[in-house]
Amino acid sequence: MRVTADRDRCLGAGQCVLHAPDVFDQSDEDGTVVLLTGTPSEAQGESVRTAVRMCPNAVLTLTDDPPS
Repeated sequence: MRVTADRDRCLGAGQCVLHAPDVFDQSDEDGTVVLLTGTPSEAQGESVRTAVRMCPNAVLTLTDDPPS
C-alpha cells in the first residue's frame, strides 16, 4: 500500500491525523498534511483508508501494491 498527498490542495482540516496519526501529521507552519510514511503497514491499512475517505478536499491518494 502506498499513500501520497497533494499538499498544495490541502486545507489543513486534520481528518487524516485524527484517523491515522502514525501515518499523517500536520505542518506547524500552515497546518497542511505531512506524510510520516508513504508506505503504511497492513496493520495501518484500515485507518489510512478511513483517512483517505474522510479528507474533505480529497488530497490523499491510496494505491494498493500488486500481489507478489
